[in-house]
Amino acid sequence: MANCYFELGPRRSEKVRTLFDLIASRYDLLNDMLSLGMHRRWKRRLANLARVGSGCRALDLCCGTGDVVLALADTGAEVVGLDFSEPMLAVARRRAARWSRRHPHLRHGAVIYQEGDALKTNFPDDAFDAVTISYGLRNLASVECGLAEMWRVARPGGRLLVLDFGRPKSVLWRKCYFTYLRCVVPVLGRLSTGGAQAYAYIVTSLDHYPAQAGVAAALRRLPVTNVRICDLLGGAMSIHYAEKAVTDSGSQVPPEQEAAEAAGESSARGLARRVVELRAPFVEVAVA
Repeated sequence: MANCYFELGPRRSEKVRTLFDLIASRYDLLNDMLSLGMHRRWKRRLANLARVGSGCRALDLCCGTGDVVLALADTGAEVVGLDFSEPMLAVARRRAARWSRRHPHLRHGAVIYQEGDALKTNFPDDAFDAVTISYGLRNLASVECGLAEMWRVARPGGRLLVLDFGRPKSVLWRKCYFTYLRCVVPVLGRLSTGGAQAYAYIVTSLDHYPAQAGVAAALRRLPVTNVRICDLLGGAMSIHYAEKAVTDSGSQVPPEQEAAEAAGESSARGLARRVVELRAPFVEVAVA
């Protein structure tokens, strides 16, 4: 049965925005129920791996209701949260206001929420010390273009981090987990305004998501170093980590690509398709 919120092609963004507009008010509650609250721990780990603090700038794409934004801001960093769903951003702004009222004695970085497209942000090149995205890359029309945009706005040496669903290596665990997603998640989804189809979307989107190996391969086609995968919950979730490469000449782009661009073989927006692969070490880390 086709999912009404999933469609490949030019209308995908519109469909996904409709989905998140509908479930915004219960998004946090349902995530707590679906993951037994573990998603909060995974997002805190993502924020810790970003290694930002006072004087740093961070960008959280597809920020949703803002939990990663607040975790990054807790370090003292200035954080921008970007999402294309205004209802989700409205929840994020209310959460930030409540957090400030409850913790008036704690200092945290400035937080800005902005509506926008993660594939075409309006930020300049080299603008952020860390760029994160949690449970959002899977929803973009193009994983490769999403990663390329993250790379573009990160400064040389900046961190790129992706938290999303994975594909467990264990055949038994993979079968158990995907059975849970197909059978239990839609039932819980009926509690949301969007109904069962809203959370059945997760399984449909996973059928088209490259998971650990595919995302890592896409990252390595960009000028990045230190690509790592941190498996969570036996590989059911994962965090991808990479650092934007810094060349000896100080240029962001390898000389081979600059020559290709000069010859008209690539464009600034076609970075993900034309960059020269840097074969950085690939290390897999299992995390409980």
